[in-house]
Amino acid sequence: MARERYAATRTYDAVTISDQGPVTSIVEAEASFQRTYLGDAARRFRRNPGAIAGAAVVVIILLAGLAAPLIAGHGPLVQNLDLGTVAPSAQHPFGTDKLGRDIFSRIVYGARVSIAIGFVAVGVAITIGTAIGLVAGFFRGKIDSVLMGAMDVMLAFPSIILAIAITTILGPSIVNLMIALGVVYVPQYARLARSSTLVVSQLEFVEAARALGLPAVRTLVRHVLPNIAAPLLVQATLGIATAELEAAGLSYLGLGARPPAPEWGAMLNDARDYWVSSPWALIFPGLSITVLVLGFNLLGDGLRDALDPADR
Repeated sequence: MARERYAATRTYDAVTISDQGPVTSIVEAEASFQRTYLGDAARRFRRNPGAIAGAAVVVIILLAGLAAPLIAGHGPLVQNLDLGTVAPSAQHPFGTDKLGRDIFSRIVYGARVSIAIGFVAVGVAITIGTAIGLVAGFFRGKIDSVLMGAMDVMLAFPSIILAIAITTILGPSIVNLMIALGVVYVPQYARLARSSTLVVSQLEFVEAARALGLPAVRTLVRHVLPNIAAPLLVQATLGIATAELEAAGLSYLGLGARPPAPEWGAMLNDARDYWVSSPWALIFPGLSITVLVLGFNLLGDGLRDALDPADR
């Protein structure tokens, strides 16, 4: 919708004048508009210190996970009972757990798992939810009532309770955790996509596509979806942060990653029995979750401000 409001400040006819000079076709005018819109969004993003900080945090953690074999000084599963619950030192910067495993190495390798959970869960949710919202908002009527009724039923359950129920049925594992979180978040994206589709489908270019007899699928994909993508992208970025938190909570309850997988929530669960004598085993995984969630929240807020010029 931000894109439509932005486009409303310009009108194009057979010969359009752009910021760069004369444009001789509607296609060139639209291409010029897209460059201007994306360029303005990029400039607004770069001027937001919080957004830059959030993006930096996410990129650093992502790169650390990808380069884990180069960064970690020990294997994440290597045990040494003689070095159990050793305090942070030069050899073990974050200390060791009760089995003598290096906590720093496990956190670095765990970044891969935690980020993957967030991206996959939100990817599942936004794919299914957007499809449901597009269909419901475009066709309306009984289809809308049935689809949104199903989403309302899902929203009637607290997300964590529904996720616990799904993972209990499917069994505790990282894959099932991703599926559970993806299903839980579907209604959020379905409702957001529907509300945006209801507005976009009333605009002139969509009405023109209908009048020309374009297939509904083509109209949705080429004309409606690109104009509702911005709020969905922002919600996805913020949703990854929420997914990270809930994934850590489920793993802490023993419903996510199974030992000895280096997942941050599972590390918290493992350290709760000896956190008084070895607090570092609890502090560093918890701090990692906090920093990652904060990074995605700052990034999401920055994208929201950059992609919605009406709020500037």
